[in-house]
Amino acid sequence: MDFPFETLRRRPDVEGPDLVAVDAADRLILDVSTGARDGVAAGRIAVIGDAYGALTLAASASAGGPVRVHQDSIVGERALAANAADLGMPGAARPRPLDATAVEDARVVLLRLPRSLDALDDIAGLIARHADRDVRVFAGGRIKHMSLGMNDVLRRHFARVDVTHARQKSRVLIATGPGEGADPQPRRATEDGLVVCAYGGTFAGAGIDIGTRLLLAHLPPTVPADLPAVDLACGTGVIAAALASRHPLLRVHAADVSAAAVASARATAEANGVAERVRVVREDGLESMAEASAGFVALNPPFHSGAAVTGDLAPRLFADAARVLRPGGELWTVWNSPLRYRAALEQLVGPTRQIARNAKFTVTASTRR
Repeated sequence: MDFPFETLRRRPDVEGPDLVAVDAADRLILDVSTGARDGVAAGRIAVIGDAYGALTLAASASAGGPVRVHQDSIVGERALAANAADLGMPGAARPRPLDATAVEDARVVLLRLPRSLDALDDIAGLIARHADRDVRVFAGGRIKHMSLGMNDVLRRHFARVDVTHARQKSRVLIATGPGEGADPQPRRATEDGLVVCAYGGTFAGAGIDIGTRLLLAHLPPTVPADLPAVDLACGTGVIAAALASRHPLLRVHAADVSAAAVASARATAEANGVAERVRVVREDGLESMAEASAGFVALNPPFHSGAAVTGDLAPRLFADAARVLRPGGELWTVWNSPLRYRAALEQLVGPTRQIARNAKFTVTASTRR
């Protein structure tokens, strides 16, 4: 395909020599779907899971019009918009939530396979329910991140799943013949007295990961209630719900870049009866909060950018937490001990003390200078 893939960038996501904006799986999805897309109006092509715009912009360029796209990460949305502007294609993408509007009457769906089978189940069910009956789904990824379970999930929602030959360590699954389908619904479970709700793809699903569990067990008994507390990179909103449940006068600001996480956190707050005091926002860091506007921040920082592992995400979150904390406010963080974040916390936030430690994780409290 004659498209300037080499011009695409990741920003505002982290960039680096080993962090790419387009990969062999993107190119394979586009190549394999070329015949299916020929003659299909741009408005009937949908893209789900595009990282930084490769699928959306190339599909729009060949179709001659804007295509619908759902991206879970708000950072990915902004990268796509920036890449579109650089290429002189500002109207190429029509962002959609992961609901019927993303795939309704679509004839072709280009999908980057999510690593979570629950996320794939949500997406496949949605396509099967709302897309055209003749839809063809081209679901691709890097072989190292694929599993036979993905074929099984697609077969639950489609009559036929074909598998392409591998190319450059990538492969595409082609699903046709949609069944009845279903709209995504959150999974629910009760853990440590909290109801946890999770849409597919949210970290730890409807459970509490061991790092968050350690942080929950050691949160301070008192939290300042005159300013909002913050659950940064909130995931399913477990910490936000716990803070609001334990402190009846406290208001909590929960933030995450992921649309699935935000939907999950809202459902978790509602299920625990604290939705009126928990504000959940999809944003990059804490960009909607003013300086010195919070008294307490809790954080279990991510270390994945898509499928890539990077240590550059946490320091950015530490710095943003420091910005929104008032002097004397505290950032409580749980982190995988080998990552050795303490020096960064000391530098970016302030004096840091260890609260707890187990075989894998460390909980620290950093006081804003």
